[in-house]
Amino acid sequence: MPEMNLSLKRPLAFFDLETTGISISTDRIIEISVLKIHPGGKKEWFCSRVNPGIPVPPHATEVHGITDEDLKDAPSFKEIAANLASFLEGTDLAGYNAGRFDIPLLAEEFLRAGVDFDFRRRNFIDVQVIFQKKEPRTLSAAYRFYCGRELEDAHSSQADTEATYEILQAQLERYTDLERSVNKLSEYSSFTNNADFAGRIVYDEEGREVFNFGKYKGRLVEEVLRTDPSYYSWMMNGDFPLYTKKVLTEIRIRHFGK
Repeated sequence: MPEMNLSLKRPLAFFDLETTGISISTDRIIEISVLKIHPGGKKEWFCSRVNPGIPVPPHATEVHGITDEDLKDAPSFKEIAANLASFLEGTDLAGYNAGRFDIPLLAEEFLRAGVDFDFRRRNFIDVQVIFQKKEPRTLSAAYRFYCGRELEDAHSSQADTEATYEILQAQLERYTDLERSVNKLSEYSSFTNNADFAGRIVYDEEGREVFNFGKYKGRLVEEVLRTDPSYYSWMMNGDFPLYTKKVLTEIRIRHFGK
């Protein structure tokens, strides 16, 4: 595994999930692998299968090869949540398509487990976004393009996690204009101005939260909560991600104190 060609002020955790599907609200993690790179180069792994508490659909098994039988003796996410949060404490995060899927889903799982893990205190590097901006393709193609090898065991979370780590190394070597700073790479690999991970609430040009969907799209959240307080209850009782509800509640408390 190549050495990290990046200036780290704190550990950087590469991670990948295998899941029961692609819905942030209703699907669950069934496997997680995290590779933590410390300043100075020390590497640590956290890998675990996870019993999702729901059946793994056949179409998901076709992708990653993990069945209900494989997970019957695995711990639940709640059982590993505290150890995972401890492993990720003080790290920045990196992944492939992490900003759009892995981080939102992981945030949901932490909330369901009752573990307070603040993603907003961390930088995120999305290797897929860098790849799409430079050479739009898939993870396997990215690995072939940057590393000159075929990706073995694709859709194994550990193989995909290590491939993501190696791709970022190769990107830093190839693109000399990329700054060797986690902060700068986090900014570069972000496509969104989301206040929540699902993009239901976004920031406007003045940094204020506005709704990004429905009848109040483009309206300030604070203004809507003031003029139509029932909208808060409708969202809290609706099929929205837990993290969206958390952000909405924080805005409500900040402006109205309840």
